[in-house]
Amino acid sequence: MSRGIRGGLLRRHRDFRLLWCGETAGKFGASVTGVAMPLVAVSTLHASTFEVGLLSAAAWAPWLIIGLPVGVWVDRLRRRPIMLAAAAVSLLLFVGVPVAAWFGWLTIGLLLAVALLTGTAAVFFQTAYSAYLPSILEPDDQPEGNAKLHGSASAAQIAGLGSGGLIAQVAGAVNGMFANAATFLVSLLCLAGIQHREPRVTRAGRRPTTLVSEVREGLRLIAEDPWFRTLTLFGAASNLALMGYQSIQVVFLVRSVGLPPGQVGALIAATSSGGVAGAFVARRVADRVGTARATLLFELGLAMLALLIPLTVGGAGILLFVTGGFCVCAGVVAGNVIKAGFQQRYCPPDLLGRLTASTAFLSYGTIPLGALLGGALGTALGIRAAMAITTAGIPLAALILFFSPIRRCRDLPTSRRPTSNSEVPPNPDGEPAHLVSDHERSPT
Repeated sequence: MSRGIRGGLLRRHRDFRLLWCGETAGKFGASVTGVAMPLVAVSTLHASTFEVGLLSAAAWAPWLIIGLPVGVWVDRLRRRPIMLAAAAVSLLLFVGVPVAAWFGWLTIGLLLAVALLTGTAAVFFQTAYSAYLPSILEPDDQPEGNAKLHGSASAAQIAGLGSGGLIAQVAGAVNGMFANAATFLVSLLCLAGIQHREPRVTRAGRRPTTLVSEVREGLRLIAEDPWFRTLTLFGAASNLALMGYQSIQVVFLVRSVGLPPGQVGALIAATSSGGVAGAFVARRVADRVGTARATLLFELGLAMLALLIPLTVGGAGILLFVTGGFCVCAGVVAGNVIKAGFQQRYCPPDLLGRLTASTAFLSYGTIPLGALLGGALGTALGIRAAMAITTAGIPLAALILFFSPIRRCRDLPTSRRPTSNSEVPPNPDGEPAHLVSDHERSPT
C-alpha cells in the first residue's frame, strides 16, 4: 500500500508540515518585499526610476555572482543549518530598514545593500532547500511534496502581491517592513522545529578537490546529460520570453487596453492564480499520462494560449488576457513541479546542490535580458507588437522540449546507471550513464 493512501503529507508528516509552513511564509514575505521595497524607495527616499530598477537588479544579481560556488558549499555542508542562517540574516536585515529610518540613516545606498544581502541569503536558502527536501521525504512522497510546496508558493505570491500595498498603506511603507521580517521569523521557527537531523557530510574516499573543479563538475553535469541540458536550455529561453512580456504587461493593460490601475492589479492576480491550479493538477496528470508527456502538455500545450494575450481589448476582451495568463502560469508551475521531482530522483544526491545552483545561474541569467528586451521592443515597435513577439516566444521556447528526448518518452528517467553504451553521454565521474524510466524497470 502506498504512503499516500494513509493520508496527505501535511497530516502525517510533521517535519514536512513545518518545512511547508516555513517555505510558504518565506514566499509570502518575498512577495511583500517586491512591493514594499520599491514603495520605500519611492515614497520615503524619492528615488528615481533608475534607482528603483536597481533594487530589482540587486535582488537577482547574487544568483549570477555567487550562485555557482553556493551550489558547491551546499553539497559540502548540511543543508538545514544553511537555511536557518539565511532566514536569520533576512530577518535581521529587514528589521534594520525601519530601525535605520527611525535614526535617519536610511538612504537608497543602504536599501540597495539590503536588497543585495537578502538576495544573497535567498540564493543560499533556495539552493539548500531544493537539496534538503529529498532528505526528509521518501521517493514516493516527493511528487506530492513538490506539488504542495509549489502550490502554496503560488498562493503566497498572490497574497503577498495583494497585501503588500495594503500593509504599506496601513502601517506606512517603512514600518510595513516589520510585517515582512515577521514572515522570516515564522520561517526560522518552523525550520528550528524540524526533528530530522542530517548526517554530517563526509568526504572520505574522495580525493581533495578545489572549488573551481566542483563548480565545473556541476556545469559538466548539465552540459553532458541530455535531460538536464534540455531542461536548462528551455528554462533560460522560457524565462527570456516570460520576463519579456511580464515587464511590459502593466503598461500594455493601462495604455493599450485602457484599464484603470486598480483593475490591472486584479487581472494580474487572477492570472497568477493559474499557478495554484497548475500545482494541483501536475501530479495527477503526470500519473495518468507520464511525466514526459505531461511536461510537453503543460509547457507547450498550455503555452500556446499565451498567443491570446496580445489580442486583449477592453470590455469582454479582457477575458483573453485572463485566459492566456492563467494558462501560462498554470503550465509554468505544473512544469516546475514535475521538473523538481525529476531532478530529486535522477540527480546524484551529492551533486544536487550544484545542479540547483548551476541551472539557476543559467536560467536566471536571462531574466534581466528579458526585461530589457520587452522594454526595447515596446519602445521600437509599440507595446502591442512587443507583447505579440514576447508572448510568441513562450511556446517557441517549448520547442526545445519537443525536439529533445522528452518527446520520445512516456516518463522522464528516474536513475542514472553505468553502462557500456558509449553513445550515452558520460556522467560527471567519467562513466557512461544509462537512462532508465520507471516503466522500463523490472520489479525486484
